Amino acid sequence: MTTATTPARRTANERRRTGSIAWHVGALLVLAVVLYPVVWVVGASFKPSKDIIASLDLLPTDPVWENFSGLADGISGISISSFFWNSLMYAVLAVAGVVLSSSLTAYAFAKIRFAGRNLLFTLMIGTLLLPYHVLLIPQYVLFRNLELTDTLVPLVAGKFLATEAFFVFLMVQFMRGLPRELDEAAKLDGCGHFRTYWSIVLPLARPALITSAIFTFINAWNDFMGPLIYLNTPEKYTVSLGLMMFRDQEGISNYGSMIAMSLVALIPVIAFFMAFQRYLIDGMATSGLK
Repeated sequence: MTTATTPARRTANERRRTGSIAWHVGALLVLAVVLYPVVWVVGASFKPSKDIIASLDLLPTDPVWENFSGLADGISGISISSFFWNSLMYAVLAVAGVVLSSSLTAYAFAKIRFAGRNLLFTLMIGTLLLPYHVLLIPQYVLFRNLELTDTLVPLVAGKFLATEAFFVFLMVQFMRGLPRELDEAAKLDGCGHFRTYWSIVLPLARPALITSAIFTFINAWNDFMGPLIYLNTPEKYTVSLGLMMFRDQEGISNYGSMIAMSLVALIPVIAFFMAFQRYLIDGMATSGLK
């Protein structure tokens, strides 16, 4: 009996081992494709500008540090730190606006019954079908008439008015999954809607809040179209617009410093994600319930 089953068992183990090897090889190939742009940026940041386009080498044979040291001199007399400070202000205000306004709106849709709730929720979801460029001209005309262009107000005003329908939808779906008994217990203890929202629902919705914060920070930090439309003064440019200043009027680009600044610009995004991913994973593991 043992002799008869041993070859079959050995064959099954070999098939399982072969499948595991094939799966890992495929995963490594996909990882290589995904990481190739990152490795290219890191390698190009240590190459002279003339070798970035001409050379086919992924990594530099003779690394140089001039691309990074040149960032200290700024661009056209403007310090690089001002670009990062402007982007940081934009991203932080965007995160605060989205988390506060979207969570408050989501609580109303998820926990409060009022006339027209389903219709308003459907209309809000329908705004996801509108391309950003369709609303760009009327929004620009509005903020120009209000004399708010060349400020961060047009970029962050919508964040505080719950115009990010995707994040509202995300939080609504999460809040609807919270036990209704918690709301009833809070009501029996004399809590109103705002106290229930602030003390009960908001702490339990931490996974949705952190997820929205991470994506909002990344989107705001990498935003190019919004600052390009509304910001006119170079001193108020964000990092994405600051990178554009490496191209002069003759079309000659300082690729080395541009890529070096691009690499430095990745650090805040990675740091923000690494700082909050633990809370995101912990919150998802417990589903926000104690």
